Amino acid sequence: MMFAPAPFLLKDASVSQVMTQVCLALVPGIAAYAWLVGPAILVQLVIASLAAVAAEAAMLKLRGKPLAMFLADGSAIVTAWLIALTFPPLAPWWLVVTGTVFAIVVAKHLYGGLGQNPFNPAMVAFAVCIVSFPALMSQWPSVGLKMPLLEQLDIILGLMPRADALTGATPLDAMKTALKLGDGQIDVAQLLANQDIYGNFAGRGWEWVAAGYLLGGLWLWQRKLITWHAPFAFIAAIVAISGGLWLYRPDAFASPLFHLLSGGTLLGAFFIVTDPVSGCTTPRGKLIFGFSAGLLAYIIRVFGGYPDGVAFAVLLMNLSAPLIDQLTQPRIFGMKGKQP
Repeated sequence: MMFAPAPFLLKDASVSQVMTQVCLALVPGIAAYAWLVGPAILVQLVIASLAAVAAEAAMLKLRGKPLAMFLADGSAIVTAWLIALTFPPLAPWWLVVTGTVFAIVVAKHLYGGLGQNPFNPAMVAFAVCIVSFPALMSQWPSVGLKMPLLEQLDIILGLMPRADALTGATPLDAMKTALKLGDGQIDVAQLLANQDIYGNFAGRGWEWVAAGYLLGGLWLWQRKLITWHAPFAFIAAIVAISGGLWLYRPDAFASPLFHLLSGGTLLGAFFIVTDPVSGCTTPRGKLIFGFSAGLLAYIIRVFGGYPDGVAFAVLLMNLSAPLIDQLTQPRIFGMKGKQP
């Protein structure tokens, strides 16, 4: 039997301290994002943060809760940042505000507030908006497009028409569309080699954003704010299913590296499936939750109607989290058989 050395009592971290560190962990990904698409993402982060704080304050006031204590915990800011990072960077301001307000009001406070929400609020916002406004949620900046900050602001604020030339598909969406239009006549390897949008791995520049999320996620793990179970299982599931299909038909399916560095895979692995409120809490439960979410994300991404499936996969698994936790409770020390 292994025994851990003293001390056995660890200092608890407050909610505000945890949320601050999560925001810090997102900074490398945000920096790469801003370098890739320009300062528009920073504008969206500000818009989402202001909307989240306003919605949080309004709901706290209606519920008779102390404003200062709950506004200072930083949970609304984390939700806002995740929403801004999953929405298109040139999305109109009202779309970001709509998603953020819906997340705070409906997905969080109508279920009882912090710690009571069964669904990840940021993923609820993404799902609601992509179902309600699919065209706007699919408009991403064209690869290599360099726009001044003022022009990006004009587009976000609706002062400039949203010209088709200013938007393009993500690597995931571009591949799915090309394969569908090609009706099995397009070789994935040739597609990746000939299209500038795919870059060297998973999109020209987007792999650096994924690397930023990976760096921040590993820092959270090193700080013991998250455990390895859910991220490892989520990534393992995507590698397993994408690797198997790629080996079976490399002309029709992209490699695991493409799927790991595309879309919201690494953001989802370290910042979304690790949510302690809407996810699982037992070690085995986290493994089941993460692996199942990874499988669903890949299936929706490749075979479904949306370019990325992380949000819908997480929401589906949020429904299953209570049952998974109930079935994976560890045995109480000293007791044999099932727990009473």
